[in-house]
Amino acid sequence: MPYAATFLIFSDYMRPPMRLAALMKLGVIYVFTHDSIGLGEDGPTHQPVEQLLSLRAIPNMVVVRPADAIETIGAWKIAIQRRDGPTALALSRQNLPILDRDDDVSTDDVNRGGYVLSKGGEEPDVVLIGTGSEVQFAMEARNILSEEGIMARVVSIPSWELFDQQPETYRNSVLPVDVSARVSIEAATTMGWERYVGEKGISIGVPHFGSSAPYMQLYEAFGITADRVAEEARRLVSRG
Repeated sequence: MPYAATFLIFSDYMRPPMRLAALMKLGVIYVFTHDSIGLGEDGPTHQPVEQLLSLRAIPNMVVVRPADAIETIGAWKIAIQRRDGPTALALSRQNLPILDRDDDVSTDDVNRGGYVLSKGGEEPDVVLIGTGSEVQFAMEARNILSEEGIMARVVSIPSWELFDQQPETYRNSVLPVDVSARVSIEAATTMGWERYVGEKGISIGVPHFGSSAPYMQLYEAFGITADRVAEEARRLVSRG
């Protein structure tokens, strides 16, 4: 079972063999770490911005960006069981908390590429969507909004490819079609997130190169925070 491991930024150097692995349907596992500006002081040369989208664009490549240790277990199961194409795991440098899930959520939900972490009631006012290390901010924003009487659903979409393969009924159960107030957060380019947030939604990300500083300072400087998620969600809900 072949695998390779390096920083996500160095996937740029690996494009030809990765593309061929996808073309030939080879079950290679790529373990990428340091997957965002969260790697901090190494600076913009080592902070991936466009790499996630670039990998997602490769046909037959499945990219999984888990939000915590539990999702990582599910991601690894996907990688070792998938033998008809390569799988790329995008992991953070920084430590991440174990997220507080609803009781009916399990590691198997990662297999579907996207699922509801916290329902926020049967009819949520807003849907907060995240991947990887930024899902924690969506969960924190849910708590902020809840204190204001705004019901927020939190959705984790660790894999676009797997989620898009699900039946429409399932995808609509995760992202209700009648809730147009949607906010996504991912510490990378926002390009592509319109497919999930829709025309009226807002995507929070890093549409520029990073900088060298401790990762929490970078998150604050670039608006990758729970407060920013809550602010954008509040604005969408107020618009009706």
